[in-house]
Amino acid sequence: MTNPSLATDVAGRRVPGLGGFNLTVLKLEVRRLTRNRRTVIISVALPIVFFLLFGLNQAYDTQRAGHGNVAAFVMISLALYGAVLATTFGGAMVSIERSQGWSRQLRLTPLSPVAYIVIKVLTALVLGATSVAAVYIVGAVTGKASMSVGLWFGTGFSVWIGSLLFAAFGLFLGYLLPAENVMQLIGLILALLSFAGGLFIPVSQYPLAVQDVAKWTPLYGLNQLVHTPLLGNGVDWTWAVNVLAWLIIFAGGAIWRFRKDTARV
Repeated sequence: MTNPSLATDVAGRRVPGLGGFNLTVLKLEVRRLTRNRRTVIISVALPIVFFLLFGLNQAYDTQRAGHGNVAAFVMISLALYGAVLATTFGGAMVSIERSQGWSRQLRLTPLSPVAYIVIKVLTALVLGATSVAAVYIVGAVTGKASMSVGLWFGTGFSVWIGSLLFAAFGLFLGYLLPAENVMQLIGLILALLSFAGGLFIPVSQYPLAVQDVAKWTPLYGLNQLVHTPLLGNGVDWTWAVNVLAWLIIFAGGAIWRFRKDTARV
């Protein structure tokens, strides 16, 4: 038999503000993510290895690129790649939570879909910041990357904030794909998007037909924007539209899939 006083107490509770968002939950999510050693190692170590392999060419010391040198350009590209890996993997960790039934448990809490997505995105950005910082530290220690102090901070911040797009992307894929192979598929998808977006090979070197397709991919606009401070060639409004459009698509898809998952309780 139901206790009347308990029923009255539950009915009288107020839904927390901000949809249930709070710093305690955020702290716990960050701690859980950083305990996944494989994700942290791949997100931080892989971009550093790539920079050591491709960014330390002796010719890069004197070969100019805008307000810096080619080594700085390569460093920014690989920092973006690392940030994209980190935030996508961080967001996609929800696939494990889905397989464990955690998404269904959330349906019993006052945490709103939007608040939950915000917490996950911020958690992924923490790992993204770690990846960007690691690549930039290696670039500074090796002494190869050359640009002004302002550009070091400006480009690094641009890369980090821009990786927000792929935190939403990771969440979307985490809810969309099965947990047993989501990480493997993400690795392949990001590799293809990185080539299409010009992170590894400039899009200008592709055939014209491929260039036309590449300009519509998620990494193209972001890649162009984060390099703009170094190159000093101005901003094309289509780059910003590209980033904003994909952010809306990925965030909207993540919220939609979250609602679908929690509705199954």
